[in-house]
Amino acid sequence: MDDKRRLILDQALALVDERGLAAMSMRAVAERVGLTSMALYPYVGGKDALLDGLVDLLTLELGSKVGEDLADIDWRRRLVALGRAVRSLAYAHPAAFPLLLNRQAAGASASWLVAALRGVLHDAEVPAARIPRLARLICAFLLGYTTGEVTGGLPATEPGLGDRGKAAAEFEEDLQDLVRLVEATVRVG
Repeated sequence: MDDKRRLILDQALALVDERGLAAMSMRAVAERVGLTSMALYPYVGGKDALLDGLVDLLTLELGSKVGEDLADIDWRRRLVALGRAVRSLAYAHPAAFPLLLNRQAAGASASWLVAALRGVLHDAEVPAARIPRLARLICAFLLGYTTGEVTGGLPATEPGLGDRGKAAAEFEEDLQDLVRLVEATVRVG
């Protein structure tokens, strides 16, 4: 990614983190990087392309949050690590995170999570014909649940669940349910 483009996207993400997605405009981003609105277009295109760039940036950050080389660890631990990384990213960028759920990105990095999930499912020995559907289901859960969690769109399932510690514990239980779902899919064939 070009350095100037990366600077612009970083500043756009910082703006969204500070003031929300509605506050992001070409003018506001341009002011943050010391350019005119028109000077942004060669680097990020219009606002739609800028939003796609934010999705790419979030996806790159998601990959870095996963950390270690996942190819060398058990598929169960990889699935849990991916889930935790998604949740961590949601809390790091709660205003921008919903873009991952409701916006199809232009860049190749947008398919990173689905590809990672497919790798997990392949290593779990899920039948090949079931991998695409199960990967979509898990991806939809991870992105949807965490979006609902950070935007307040999920109702609490027990009194006091608004407490982040209790929500984290419930999410960990949900990740174990996903592991069991994959194991059951393998058993059923």
